[in-house]
Amino acid sequence: MAIRALFPTLVSKEALSRPDQGRFEQDLADECRSLAASDAAGRRWSARHYLGGYTSYGSLDRLHLVSSLFARLRRRIDPRVKAFARALHYDLAGRTLEMTDCWANVMPASAVHSLHLHPTSFISGTYYVAVPRGAGALKFEDPRLALHMATPPRRADAPQRFRPFVSLPAKAGDLVLFESWLRHEVPPARFSGERISISFNYAWSAKGAAKDRR
Repeated sequence: MAIRALFPTLVSKEALSRPDQGRFEQDLADECRSLAASDAAGRRWSARHYLGGYTSYGSLDRLHLVSSLFARLRRRIDPRVKAFARALHYDLAGRTLEMTDCWANVMPASAVHSLHLHPTSFISGTYYVAVPRGAGALKFEDPRLALHMATPPRRADAPQRFRPFVSLPAKAGDLVLFESWLRHEVPPARFSGERISISFNYAWSAKGAAKDRR
């Protein structure tokens, strides 16, 4: 029997390790906590969408343009996003990739993020700043799940690539990238402390177009 695997869904995870990584992550954690304390608009938005947690998504969603620290993080992420796009075999000739959104998340154990995707963007991802033990993982959904219809359940020992949901654990310093159409969530977990992460989106444009818009 000749069986082929078609239409792969790729997710990238790697550690952004550098000599100054510990200091860098501490500075990012401090800035995220400072935002959570001072961003009144973000706290109001979070109270409606992330009970008990904080995200700047609804208030300050372009932190890479207003913070030198977040701009440093963007410069570290840029080459990884380009490499991921190449691994996906997208034709980037005459095109540029640019971070369009970047926001901070400070979430205790009580906060969850239900299934969602990132419309109007191309590649999305999360950089993990602080991950307490047991803080949970990023859970991805098989994009074909709604089309399975009359299929029987998968066996419990099915390989990961055949499962309807896959959870990807992460630790501080990890960078996770995925295509923006892939639905994902942060399920509830039991842990002490705060899970701090920075999420972002990238879009593509014809070379020169991004400059022309400014």
